[in-house]
Amino acid sequence: MEKVLIIGANGHTGRIIATKLKDAASYIPVAMIRDAGQKDYFEEMGVQTCMGDLEEEFESCYKTVDKVIFVAGSGSSTGKDKTESIDKDGAQKSVDLAKKHGIKKYVMLSSMGAEDPDPDSGMHHYLSAKNLADEHLKKSGVPYAIVRPGALTHKNGTGKIKAAFQLEEQGEIPREDVASVMIHCLDRDYGTGLTFEILSGDQDIPTAIEGLRQV
Repeated sequence: MEKVLIIGANGHTGRIIATKLKDAASYIPVAMIRDAGQKDYFEEMGVQTCMGDLEEEFESCYKTVDKVIFVAGSGSSTGKDKTESIDKDGAQKSVDLAKKHGIKKYVMLSSMGAEDPDPDSGMHHYLSAKNLADEHLKKSGVPYAIVRPGALTHKNGTGKIKAAFQLEEQGEIPREDVASVMIHCLDRDYGTGLTFEILSGDQDIPTAIEGLRQV
């Protein structure tokens, strides 16, 4: 059983990942939280927690884990300073700690559009921060997968996606399916060294990701 640190565990996607990992045969989730008030939610569902803050210290969370899923984000209601400190600086620090502690696999939640942020877009600052975090991970030497979904929804997952290094379309995907993709990528045999985009589609997740390796 491998322990997986979920950074951003208290967010919508993070909570789904924690729930799925709790029932997984091969993994034990560890939810990183920055507020003690969040502890009860995870402990009631049988998920271990650790205290950590991306804007301060969180290295202690790495000491007993094997792999990392990063799904933290500053949110749409915060300013550029929070985007900088969480989506870029915090993410980069989490990668550095992964390298220091010999993490076996790091799965990063990014975003479609991060590859080449449109300077005229209102999302430019956010996507640029995600891009810098992604590039930092790629250069770190840590085994990784970077998942770039389209617009996230709260619909029920279907288990069906489309995946490509760059999709030539816009669209959406349920958070539940994104969570499933990221968990699937924890396995060293899937998605390692890949950066890819996903939307809702008609392929099951293992087939869609395996297809990327054959391109």
